[in-house]
Amino acid sequence: MNQHARPQDLSQPRHAPKDHPALPQPKIGILVANLGTPDGHDYWSMRRYLSEFLSDKRVIDYPAWKWQPLLQGIILSKRPFTSGKNYRSIWNNEANESPLMTITKAKVAKLRGTCAERWGDRVIVDFCMRYGNPSTQSAVDRMVKAGCDRIVFLPMYPQYAGATWATANDQFFRALMVQKWQPSARVCPPYFDRPDYIEALAQSVERTLQGRRPQKLVASYHGMPRRYLMEGDPYHCQCQKTSRLLRERLGWPEGSIDTTFQSVFGTEEWLRPYTVEHVAELAKRGITDIAVISPAFSADCIETLEEINGEIREAFEHAGGQQFTYVPCLNDDDAHIAVLTAVIAENMAGWA
Repeated sequence: MNQHARPQDLSQPRHAPKDHPALPQPKIGILVANLGTPDGHDYWSMRRYLSEFLSDKRVIDYPAWKWQPLLQGIILSKRPFTSGKNYRSIWNNEANESPLMTITKAKVAKLRGTCAERWGDRVIVDFCMRYGNPSTQSAVDRMVKAGCDRIVFLPMYPQYAGATWATANDQFFRALMVQKWQPSARVCPPYFDRPDYIEALAQSVERTLQGRRPQKLVASYHGMPRRYLMEGDPYHCQCQKTSRLLRERLGWPEGSIDTTFQSVFGTEEWLRPYTVEHVAELAKRGITDIAVISPAFSADCIETLEEINGEIREAFEHAGGQQFTYVPCLNDDDAHIAVLTAVIAENMAGWA
C-alpha cells in the first residue's frame, strides 16, 4: 500500500474523452469495520453467519480437514438454534436488525457529520462487517465506484487481536485485490492506550456509577485461546494495559479493577480468568457489589447485552451477589465519536 502518495487537487474535475470511461471526482473513503451480525435470528440466517465466522482461519485455526466436517455437521446443526434464541432476546424488532447494526449505523451517521465538518464533501464515510452484511467487498466496491482513490480503514476494535483486527485487514486487502484501479490505503492502528479513549471509558464509568464505587470493577474482554498469546498475539497485554490506564485515570487503588475474559468456545484453554467463573468466585468471597465494563467492544452486541447481562449476571447472583451494574459500551457517545474522528484525522495526514 502506498503510504506516501502525493495528494491530488480534489477541487479540479477530471475530464475524459467521449470514448473513455467516466472519471468520477476523486474522493477519500473512510471505511470503518465491525465484527458482523446475522441478517436475522432464524435458523438459516444464523447458520450462514456462524459458518462464515467459524470458518475463518484467524478465529479457528484447526486444519480444514479436521474442523469443517465437525463444523458443518454437528455444530451447525445445533448452534443456530441456541444462538438464534439468544439473538431473539435482544433483537431490535422495530428496525428488524441486531443492536450491533443499529448502533453501528448511529456511529457512522455521527462520524459522517464530524468528518464533513473537517473535510466537506471530499470524503465518503461508510461501514462494513467482517462477517455478514454489508460485506467488506461491497463497501470497497461502492467507494471505488464513487471515485475514492484513497481509503482510510478503521477496524472497530480498540485492542489488536489476530481474530479481530487482523482478519478485518485480511478481508479489506482481499477486496482491494480485485480492483482494476486499486486505491491507496492506510490502516489505522489500535487505539487501546490513547488518552482520549481512556478518558471516554472513564467518563462512561463515572456516568453510569454516578459517584458510587463498587467493591470491584470487572473489565471483561472477549477471550481467545491462550495458545495465541504464546504464539505472539499482543491482545492479552493490550487488554491489561487498558485496564491499568483506566484504573489510573479513575484514581482508584490497585486491585479495584480485575481483567477477565469471556465467550470461551471449545475445549482448548483460553485466556484466564474466565469472567463467568470469576464473578461467581467474587460473590462467594463476599464481594457482592460489582460493576462490569467491556472495553474490547466498541458497540453493545450479543456478547454484552445477552452474555454479560444474562449468563454472567446470573452466575454472580446465583453465587450470592447482590448488586450487578453493567457499564454500556461507548457506542455512539460523543466522546467516542471524538476519539474515532481524531484517529481518522491522524491517518488522513497529507491526504486532506
